Amino acid sequence: MSRSPLAPEETVPEVDTVEDVLELVRARGGRASSARRILVQVLFDHPGHLSAEELAEEVQATSPDVNVSTVYRNLDELERLGVVTHAHLGHGPATYHLAARRHGHLVCEECGETIEVPVSLFDSLRKQTSSRFGFTVDPGHSALIGRCRNCRRR
Repeated sequence: MSRSPLAPEETVPEVDTVEDVLELVRARGGRASSARRILVQVLFDHPGHLSAEELAEEVQATSPDVNVSTVYRNLDELERLGVVTHAHLGHGPATYHLAARRHGHLVCEECGETIEVPVSLFDSLRKQTSSRFGFTVDPGHSALIGRCRNCRRR
């Protein structure tokens, strides 16, 4: 069972290196295996939005003996430990990034551009949904779909 997503007000300690992440993993009861180390390195090297399949390709480019299923298990475990989060950016597969780099997403339905925005942009929405409906919004989990500035100008 996965850990529930971090609430927007929850913070993850700042992580500047792979070792910082692995120290956080160990502090939260996880293991720092070689496959996990490689996966975390890939997340640092590619700070954008990569799917599990893309992450697996990158891991296997460095270490071909790491099975795709190992990458999926590691992503699940790192998410459960609160070190990695995933987001749904429209019609494609979920993408992953380090939880310390938490942000919201705006995705253009016309050109596909993804704009990263601070989660604080959603503070008013979070407060209103909580007070009116008793519902907690996780602004980093899904994208708001719309049209970017360039597509609106066309």
